[in-house]
Formats: sequence, structure tokens, C-alpha cells
Amino acid sequence: MKFNSDEIASVIQQEIANYSAQIDVREVGRVLEVGDGIAQVYGLSGVMAGEMVRFKNGAVGLAFNLEENSVGVIILGDYLQIFEGEEVTSTGTLLSVPVGDELLGRVVDPLGVPLDGKGPIVTNKTRPVEVIATGVAERQPVHEPMQTGIKAIDAMTPIGRGQRELIIGDRKTGKTAIAVDAIINQKDSGVKCFYVAVGQKESTVAGVIEKLRETGAMDYTTVIVAGASDPAPLQYIAPYSGTAMAEHYMFGGGHALIVYDDLSKQAVAYRELSLLMRRPPGREAYPGDVFYCHSRLLERSAKLSDALGGGSLTSLPIIETLEGEVSAYIPTNVISITDGQIYLQPDLFFAGIKPAMNAGISVSRVGGAAQVKAMKKVAGGLRLDLASFRELEAFAQLGTELDPVTQQRLDRGYRMVELLKQGQYAPMNTIDEILVIYAGTRGHLDKVPVSEVGRWEKGFVQFLHDQTPEIRQALADKPEMTDELIEKIDAALKLYQSEFNTTK
Repeated sequence: MKFNSDEIASVIQQEIANYSAQIDVREVGRVLEVGDGIAQVYGLSGVMAGEMVRFKNGAVGLAFNLEENSVGVIILGDYLQIFEGEEVTSTGTLLSVPVGDELLGRVVDPLGVPLDGKGPIVTNKTRPVEVIATGVAERQPVHEPMQTGIKAIDAMTPIGRGQRELIIGDRKTGKTAIAVDAIINQKDSGVKCFYVAVGQKESTVAGVIEKLRETGAMDYTTVIVAGASDPAPLQYIAPYSGTAMAEHYMFGGGHALIVYDDLSKQAVAYRELSLLMRRPPGREAYPGDVFYCHSRLLERSAKLSDALGGGSLTSLPIIETLEGEVSAYIPTNVISITDGQIYLQPDLFFAGIKPAMNAGISVSRVGGAAQVKAMKKVAGGLRLDLASFRELEAFAQLGTELDPVTQQRLDRGYRMVELLKQGQYAPMNTIDEILVIYAGTRGHLDKVPVSEVGRWEKGFVQFLHDQTPEIRQALADKPEMTDELIEKIDAALKLYQSEFNTTK
């Protein structure tokens, strides 16, 4: 058998030319102890804070505590299948989640893994879960309205695109209902919505998702779920993951709305992790950096400058109070970070006033800048009027004789309270809101019995749609209350009032 030396030489030369040295260098550590969603790992001396590590069973962890001899890792997945002595490898990357239009209409966990059984999410775009918020020079003041479709909020505590408006109140006072109504009202506005459920009962979250589907809101909404039965690490990172998904639209020049339901439970999950990691406890056993935990999250909501595309991310964080205690640790922290709060009062809620908003304590620090001009004009003094009405009401309960002016203010206050009531999942068109509030604040309801106000309002909105569409069109074209338009509205109100009186 003859060998052709030239042929062998050419094959060897080709192999040498194609050879490229690939050394797989990975830092490998071992699990010292594991339990309750955390692991102590020895040997990962070069790992960075916030870096992803991978366990033998495929679960992902996050380097949380960098100690002298070991690393405290929070486990984002099934920690029951991780055992002492197993290998842990560092990945050299920060924790990221998938982003993009592929997530719209989907229900995912905080790592972007689908939970709705509709198959995998196919996208090559990702964003880091933790990023530094945009700086002062990269922002502009909030000036565009973000309509919620809820009369009381749009009139008294308006929300603008890029604002952070806290919804605060005891359990079962309608906090989630306000946030869900705001999402439903973004239909056809181009705003992408994100609902982050932290530590909620899964049956409650399923009900919210079903309502969003019924109203067609799931077409532009992503739901991120870290339920009550999920480990604390997942509950802790859920708001950051949702924010990363929403930021994709903000930095793309679009507009997004995110609801954190609720941050009290995220703080509890963070407290659990910190205590397990032996971090020193502070007030109410929360770690010292629980304020930073929320501030670095909420500071990511912004209205970007025109140079960066003018995109916005609006957030509606929810905080649950105990017995109306707004001066507790977490509520005061979040109140100080946000641009205003909507305070829901249990006794108003149980009296049938929904939304149960306390006009005296609720405030929007952006104010009229986030209101359309017409709404600003008709609802200018409404918040103060309602707050003084509550004081008058308490005084009137003493049974004292009231002068005619005070009695008239009281009577109008009762009608305005009735007018601002609104059913759940029924957001209202902005133009209808303006016209209804105009009728109430200008005294057109003073002669209508309080029990008839709801029927009057429903009939008036229908009358505007059917018989005077030119008024609505004029407001849609230019949302300002001109003298000419006010005359037309007054004439329409007079006509409707005569019709209403005859159909009683």
C-alpha cells in the first residue's frame, strides 16, 4: 500500500490552518448549604454582585451577598432540587429578560417564561433586569395627560405620562380596580400596559386576566406573575423584570404604563431574603436599604427628553396599609418617592362611594400640567370643594341650624359625590367626563334629587351622543372651554333638563 506524502502534507496543513484554540474557562463553585430560596456557595471568588449563576439542575441564581469566604445566592426557580456539594458555575452575564411585541397578550413569570400555555416566546431582544435610571438631563417635565377614565381621578388627581402616582389604602378598598380601569382605558391610545402581580392569590390574578381579555385590553398588555406560592426571590425581582419589559417601549419613543400590585408584598419578600442572608434588620425588621429597593425601581419611570425620542413610562405602584396607617415604614417611603397618591378610605368604600378616594389626602404633584385645558377649567376647585364638603358634613351631623349658603354648599356636595361615583371596569371618555363635571360644578344638578343623579348622568351622556354630537366634536377637535362652546353646553343642558323633568 503506497502513501502519497504530498496528499498527507496538504491535509495536515489544512487542519493546522483551520485549528483555533478554544478554551472553556468558567469559574466553578460548590453549594455549601441551601434552603428557603437561598444558597451559600464556596469558590466563586470572581463573581460580581447581581451576576447570574447556574446550578446543576438548570435553575438560575443571582449573586446577592458577596462575603469573604462565600457568596450568598438567591435562587430564581426550584431550590428543592439543589443539593449540598453540587457544582455552581458563574455565567459572566447580568440577569436579563426577553422584551418586545412578542410579550404582548402573554402571561409570564419574572424570568419571561410563559405561564399561559400558548407556547414559547420567540424573540432575540433582551434587556437587563437592573439598570440605572435615566438622569436629570435626559428627562423633561411631565405634560401629557394619561387618562384613567375615572372621573374622580382625572378631575382631582390627574396623572401624566411619565408620572408615578401611588394608589394606597387598606385591603379590599378597590386599589386593583382603579389600576385595571386605567389599563382598560388605554385602548386605542397606543400605550402598552404591564401588570405586575406580586404575592397575590392566583385566583385573584386569574380574575384580573379574564377581565382584561373580556375588554380586549390583553391585546396591548403583558401580565408578570409572581404569586403568593412563588419563592421570595421571584417576588422580589418581579417589579424590576416588568420595568425592563416596559422600558423597551419607553426607549423606543413609545409610551408604557406599568402597575405594581403591590409593593408592600415585594418589600416583605425582600425582608425575608435579607433576614435569611443575615443582613442587619432595621425598622420593622426591614433591611436598611429597603428605601433604595423601591427608589431605584420607581426612578426608572420617566418622561424622556425629545433628544431621546420623548418616550414615557408611567407607573401606578400600589401599597396596602393596615388600619389606614399611612405613617408606617413602607407607605411613608413610597409616598416620598412618588409624585402624588390616591388614598382610598375604607369607610367611604363601605358607604358605597366608589372609587373611595379621600379628596383631602389624595394629591397629584404634577397637577394641572397633566390635564387637558377644558378639564382644568371645569374641575379647578373641585378637590378643595369636596374636601371642605367633608368638613361641613361632619359639622352638619351635630344637628345645628345651617344658613342657606352653607346648606346650598352641602346639597351640591352630596350631588357631586353621587356624580363622581363610577362602576368597576367602566372607564369613561374624557369628553363625557368634562361635560358631566361641568354640569355638576356649575349647579345644573342642584334641583335633581340625589337618588336620581346616576340616572340623570347616564341620560345626559346618551343625550350628548345622540342629539348634540357637534359639542363633543368641538371638544375633541380643541379641548378648550370657549365662551361660544359654554353657551352651547348650557343650551343643551337646559333642553335635556326639561326632557328629564317630563320623563320622571
